[in-house]
Amino acid sequence: MKENRKFQLRCEKCQYVVEDLSEWFGHMQKCPKCGHKVVYAEYSENINNVKSFINEQNGKAENVFHYFDFLPINDRENIITSGEGVIPVENWDFLADFAKKHYGIDCEVVAYRNDMNPGTGTFKDVAAAVAASALKENGIKEYAVASTGNIANAFAHYLAKAGISLTVFIPQDALKANEAEVNTYGQRVVRVKGDYAKAKEIASQYSEKYGILLSGGNTDPMRVEAKKTMVFEWLRQINKMPDVYIQALSGGTGPIAIDKAVNDLKGSELEIKLPRFIMVQPDHCAPMRMAWDKAKADGFPEGWENDYPTLENPVTKVPTLATGKPGTYPIIGRLTKKSNGEIIEFNEKMIADISRLIAYIKHIQIGPASAIAVGGFFESLHQGIIKNGETIMINVGEGVRRAPDFMEEMIYTTQHASSIEEIDRYERSVYSEKLWEPFINYKK
Repeated sequence: MKENRKFQLRCEKCQYVVEDLSEWFGHMQKCPKCGHKVVYAEYSENINNVKSFINEQNGKAENVFHYFDFLPINDRENIITSGEGVIPVENWDFLADFAKKHYGIDCEVVAYRNDMNPGTGTFKDVAAAVAASALKENGIKEYAVASTGNIANAFAHYLAKAGISLTVFIPQDALKANEAEVNTYGQRVVRVKGDYAKAKEIASQYSEKYGILLSGGNTDPMRVEAKKTMVFEWLRQINKMPDVYIQALSGGTGPIAIDKAVNDLKGSELEIKLPRFIMVQPDHCAPMRMAWDKAKADGFPEGWENDYPTLENPVTKVPTLATGKPGTYPIIGRLTKKSNGEIIEFNEKMIADISRLIAYIKHIQIGPASAIAVGGFFESLHQGIIKNGETIMINVGEGVRRAPDFMEEMIYTTQHASSIEEIDRYERSVYSEKLWEPFINYKK
């Protein structure tokens, strides 16, 4: 790496070194030599120095830019932040107790509370913060993104703070609340008549027609570098890597970023390992699960990762996970296999049951995609995927604030009355057994 250069980007395919994001943006986010769209960031900073940030020797962690030395931004003056990226890792002992009581599994369960990110309350906030900072640093004034919902809101928020105009392309079935939130920041929404694949197609045409940068999706180096900091946060907060990582799956930047962090840290003095990835899709939109099951049944033959179905206009209760054309499956499939993990599905009919249970016990309201992830824990127990002695990390990726229809499904204690004679005293604990019942009887 050239002297005085903080970072560079290396092409995954031909190994060409892109000097900085300015060169990357100048070639419309393609390798100048071979045209490949995937690059990886490399840093001049000694990776062992990340320990000082994990141990907070250089100050208290206040946002994702606590790890500035390992992010693709040169000048701190360009930082755009709302305090994202330092959300808690919580012990969810009630799930560990359930695993022990009903499956005889001794495990530790922790939740990574991305719903507590102060920007827009999702897993996407760290990616949007780093992207907004990098775009500002490179003088970008206009940007575009295709999204099923959460990335749209995060980018709308952070790019507005950076003074960057954003056009968001969403599919026809995207939640109205997501559209409204993007509008509140003065950013533009284009609701495309079609599914997410169609929205991405129109977004790409828009980018090409006007020469406007389009978010590079799940392999975008700004997004990957931002999300890799979750590994640093786990080491900072619980001083270890989980054995299992569970996440609701749409495109899969999460596992890509974890793998990047683990690879970066291999040269350090830190104890690091790749967790087993358990990727969970809603059963009404599970093309990666379908492809994975077929590959397993066939013994993972040569080229298995390129054999996947496309679902046209999938109808799901979880619009943020409505990716019917799983273009990242070749990457996610390989990473899942590398980690000895699984791609599974969870019954959408049970996501309200999940959210009611979590709200009752933890006093928080999680969104539909988060419910899919937590549901993946129960499905993993049922399939015998979770083993004794393991630490399970569940990524709680979103809250419920942009899913008002889903919120209405939380209603279960309301009593209608016309006189006081119809109303007895109340004890909330009477609902505990009822809320646990779907999981005690899970697939029995």
